[in-house]
Amino acid sequence: MIRALQPYFERIPSVERPKGHVHFREKFAWTAAILLLYFILSNVPVFGLSPESIDIFAAYRALFAGATGSIIALGIGPIVTASIILQLLVGAGIISLDLTNPEDRAAYQDFQRFLVFVMIAAEALPQIAGGLLKPDLNLAAQLGVPPGLISFLIFIQLFIGGVLIVYMDEVVSKWGIGSGVSLFILAGIAQSIVIGLFNWVIPPNSKMPAGIIPRWVWIAQNYPLDQLFTGSGLAFLLIQGGILALITTAIIILLVVFFEGTRVEIPLAHAMARGARGRFPIKLVYASVLPMIFVRALQANIVALGQILHARGITIFGEFVNGKAVSGLMFFLQPIRSPYDWVPALFKSQGAAFASIPDWMIILHLIVDAVILIVGGILFAWFWVETSGMDARTVASQIAKSGMQVPGFRKSPQVLERVLSRYIPKVTVLGGAIIGILTLIANMLGTIGNVSGTGLLLAVSIAYRFYEDLAKEQLTEMHPLIRRMLGEEV
Repeated sequence: MIRALQPYFERIPSVERPKGHVHFREKFAWTAAILLLYFILSNVPVFGLSPESIDIFAAYRALFAGATGSIIALGIGPIVTASIILQLLVGAGIISLDLTNPEDRAAYQDFQRFLVFVMIAAEALPQIAGGLLKPDLNLAAQLGVPPGLISFLIFIQLFIGGVLIVYMDEVVSKWGIGSGVSLFILAGIAQSIVIGLFNWVIPPNSKMPAGIIPRWVWIAQNYPLDQLFTGSGLAFLLIQGGILALITTAIIILLVVFFEGTRVEIPLAHAMARGARGRFPIKLVYASVLPMIFVRALQANIVALGQILHARGITIFGEFVNGKAVSGLMFFLQPIRSPYDWVPALFKSQGAAFASIPDWMIILHLIVDAVILIVGGILFAWFWVETSGMDARTVASQIAKSGMQVPGFRKSPQVLERVLSRYIPKVTVLGGAIIGILTLIANMLGTIGNVSGTGLLLAVSIAYRFYEDLAKEQLTEMHPLIRRMLGEEV
């Protein structure tokens, strides 16, 4: 079916791939330019959007990038959602594609691009139709147009912003360093962490500044030391003072760097050039932490659907108070984001609607989220490896084409595949589980800037891999043979 429709999918405009090697300086320039454009677009507000609108993805903003109320409010959500749907369809065998076949892989990528455009509309329309993204009625009256026209303009702006994100991602992936999706996530999370540290603005219904460091100054000015060094005072400093979030952030950063650096290295030697040796690293976190985006994105879309239905008066799946589900299936499916989501005393202190929820439901919510993160991390890591060309067969084929082989073994892609199959499936499962556990711990304890455990893990892993990409790009400038060994075009 997909192969039959591929001629139509190919007509969708795409960024042309470079015909030869792109110099490092040019790649860096493209990456920096797209990053600058991303920050500019994140500050372009949607014309006609009412201040009373609700951002149902506000809790997932660290994952989806973008900015609330901006033209790129959808962020990378449509890209991630389309990838989830396609990976599930291929993984379940509903769509039969052999991703080791170049023609099937091209059909997969063309269909994914088409599906992304469908998801841009599918994520924007329900929010507008459900009354979450509201038109500014005063503006409509001033212009003398019906509110429906303003709503249509809001949809057009969000669709354009979503399309811009898609092509910006393609530019970085083909002409820059790394991927646009990773770049946007890293930029958004880094911005949130800096703001979470230094923001001196006092939020509504709060006495203390939002940033951790200004909050410490405020606490030192308003609380005596003898009061702070009591049991309740220390708990206040840990949670509301942000010390626990700061400690958690530091520990998670160190753990991610440690796991990213843990690897098995398979020795390689060139069949023709004597003395040309290398190593193929298989990291413990082989699939990286990007599959965790798929887990949280799937949760986000399910909970967002429940919130849209609740806004339309359909409460069979759960009721929401202040953007949080307090009953039904949505209560158990929404992610844990801080101690206020799983510690019964803290959870019930958020209001009357939360105080009526029994302790067993709060604990069960934590267990469900743990299962979703760990099992989902394993499944999506497996799907990611199989669909992104990181499986043993594809990697063995790339190594064989570069002229490399494992010393002491016959030069054959099948032999290489058997060697790689000893490690890749195991580290895929183990790495997915480890990332799920780290995400759970970070979410339970909280992080700086409320970027969530998933967001923090993504930021650290992306930054680490971006550093590796920079080193790799500089290395490939040295000699064309190195590019062939890495599976790139000369």
